[in-house]
Amino acid sequence: MVSGPGMPRIGVLALQGDFEAHARALGEAGAEAVPVRLPTHLAGLAGLVIPGGESSTLLKLAARDGMFEALGRFARAMPVFGTCAGCILLARRVLRPEQQSLGVLDATVERNAYGRQVDSAILETPTALPGGPLETVYIRAPRIAAIGPGVEVLAERDGDPVLVRQGRLLAATFHPELSMDRRVHRLFLDIAAGAGSGAERAA
Repeated sequence: MVSGPGMPRIGVLALQGDFEAHARALGEAGAEAVPVRLPTHLAGLAGLVIPGGESSTLLKLAARDGMFEALGRFARAMPVFGTCAGCILLARRVLRPEQQSLGVLDATVERNAYGRQVDSAILETPTALPGGPLETVYIRAPRIAAIGPGVEVLAERDGDPVLVRQGRLLAATFHPELSMDRRVHRLFLDIAAGAGSGAERAA
């Protein structure tokens, strides 16, 4: 893991999924990436990334050692960035099928809405972020079917949000860690920097 003086410590939930790719992306964006496998690992973090993977499997793994409850406390108090399955876990409501979630992001998310693994795609997506279109990598991607009034849309695919922000929460239905473009991770670091401290109370 990349580390250095003054670098924010950002956790990456390392229960499943490509958490190592997120760790590399965070390092390139200017953070120290810290693997998170137990509730105690959340202490002292400036933010947390919940990577993609399989959301139902992620729920089963998070049910151990009180991790799901610890994630909920952290997400209600601190910056969290969820990608793909992480986006599903953050959502207030999950469809196809319905399943448990942390319920912190005011959004309804449909699982596997863009098809199976063979329907994966790499697209150039217009975005509100400076710097032009984003390269967006979709792998069994969910769809954000509805959002609340406090959720800001930063990128869309066919009229549906694919990158959204709600205060200190950021969520993407694609995999920014699989692109060489680090704008989304840098945005999350900016969110974490603006949120201040308080991780010890959330852990």
